[in-house]
Formats: sequence, structure tokens, C-alpha cells
Amino acid sequence: MAGTDHTHTPMTGQGPAVILVAPQLGENIGMVARAMLNCGLTELRLVRPRDGWPSEKAEAAASGASAVIAGVQLFDTTEAAIADLQRVYATTARPRGMVKPVVTPARAAAELRAAAADGQKTGLLFGPERSGLVNDDIALADAALTVPLNPAFSSLNLAQAVLLVGHAWFMAADETEPRRLESGIGQPASKEELVNFFTRLETALDETGFLFPPEKRPNMVRNLRNLFHRIAPTEAEVNTLHGIISALRKGRDS
Repeated sequence: MAGTDHTHTPMTGQGPAVILVAPQLGENIGMVARAMLNCGLTELRLVRPRDGWPSEKAEAAASGASAVIAGVQLFDTTEAAIADLQRVYATTARPRGMVKPVVTPARAAAELRAAAADGQKTGLLFGPERSGLVNDDIALADAALTVPLNPAFSSLNLAQAVLLVGHAWFMAADETEPRRLESGIGQPASKEELVNFFTRLETALDETGFLFPPEKRPNMVRNLRNLFHRIAPTEAEVNTLHGIISALRKGRDS
């Protein structure tokens, strides 16, 4: 989905570092950078990238997330990549029999934000594309992070995994309204404008005999008014409705 708004200030902050252990393809690293920036994450660390670094393929695949690529840090070992961190989560599709807490992305996100608020530096470990993290890497983490998916097919590519976990971190502090009416530049109609419209509509309906029999008219009118209140029309939409009434009355009178 395209949707970048260049009028907004790029998000940066105390997000977890994303650590890719032995990533194989530059293209995958670039797509990870893009997924990270989608979620406001900017710190990318690479441990022994197979095809070396820097990578033109990674830069191309980042598709605008060049700031993440430019800030990449390189390490020879996983231990060195996480040395300055206080809390680390290892992403894995299976705990592999270790005695270790296993959390969902949502739980990990809440704990990551709490740790950051306490001044701790945090990180997320992701393994190579084909095999994932080895047991020795998982053993370095405070907890294993597993994404709940279809158990019959839970395989994710590297960028997908980073996006799912990063999005959970982002959503843990997101305050976007779960539902809103997008009215563009139009303003909601005032109650006065709505009442004027109701009066014209009801007059036209009386003329056509629609609001009949008389004893049912009050309830029919209330239902119509409630209908238009639920729609919450804008000023422009109310003007359009007035035009419809005028056109219908003109057609009837001709």
C-alpha cells in the first residue's frame, strides 16, 4: 500500500535495535530497512552478512529507507551485537525445548516499551532467511518471541517477520482512532442546516402523500431524521440533497 506523507516529520526514538544474524541477501536487508521505517524503527545491526557490506541491492530494495541503511552497524558475533543492550528478544517459530519465556509480539512490545521507559536499551534478534536463529543465539536472549500464525504454514520471510514484530511495537503506543469519518475538506453540516433540509424534505414528502397515514407521520419523520443523523452529512452533501429535492419537485410539476 502506498501512503507515505512527506509532510510528516520522520519518526525516531527509543525503539529496539533490530539485529539480523547472518542475513543472506542484500535485497532482504533492504526490505527489512523499509519494514523498520514503516514502524518507526531506525537502528539496524548486521552480524556477518553473507554477501558483505555495503550493498547496492540493499540500498535499492530499501525504497526510501536509506537513513536506516546509512546507519547500519556491523558485528562479527551476536554477542558483540547485543553487548550494550539490557533486554533482548529472539524471534523464533519454535522454542526448541529451552526453558525460556515465550511471548507474543504484543506482549513483547509492551515489555520493550516499559524497558525503554526505564532507560534500558533493547533489541530484537532475527536469524538467517533459511534456518532462523541457532540455539546458541536464542540462549543469549531474555525471551523467545513467536508470532501466532496458521500452525500448518507459519513460515515468514525476513521482512515480514520484522514488519509484524515492529508493527506490534508501534501499535503499543499508537493513539489512532479505531474508526473515523473522512470528510475531506468538508465540514459537518450544522444542526440549523440539517433542520432546514428536514423541513424541505418532509414538506415534499407530505405533498407526495408519502407520510401517510397521519397517525404514523411523527414516527416516520423521526426515523428519517435519525437516518440522516447517522450518516452525518457534510455541508456540501446537504446542499446536494437540497438539489435532489428541487429536481424531483421540478420534475413532478412539469
